[in-house]
Amino acid sequence: MNYLLVFVGGGLGATFRHGVNLLCARVFGTHFPFGTFLINISGSIVMGLIAGYLAFKGSAAQPWRLFVMTGVLGGYTTFSTFSLDSALLYERGEIGLAALYMVGSVMLAIAGLFAGLALVRHLA
Repeated sequence: MNYLLVFVGGGLGATFRHGVNLLCARVFGTHFPFGTFLINISGSIVMGLIAGYLAFKGSAAQPWRLFVMTGVLGGYTTFSTFSLDSALLYERGEIGLAALYMVGSVMLAIAGLFAGLALVRHLA
């Protein structure tokens, strides 16, 4: 059942992401990735609101967390989870580890993308 909740939530989040990307392309054009920019920021804000509420004000059953946080927000943007993980490391006092995680994730993800592109270009 948990997998189904994540699956359905992920589908909803990905559909919403696609809609935001299309809307931003129509409104702002395609010279800058406004859709992804807005998605990463808004997803992180929503993740912070939910995580803060759950930590300080209330609780939610595990299925609800899986559906919303892992499913919907995971389908919408994984940047929200990256942001939450970074904040948790920082708030635990693991400043160096948080910095390593943030810089390493961004740098290695971009390097991985370029490596994948280079491999495909080489093989094509």
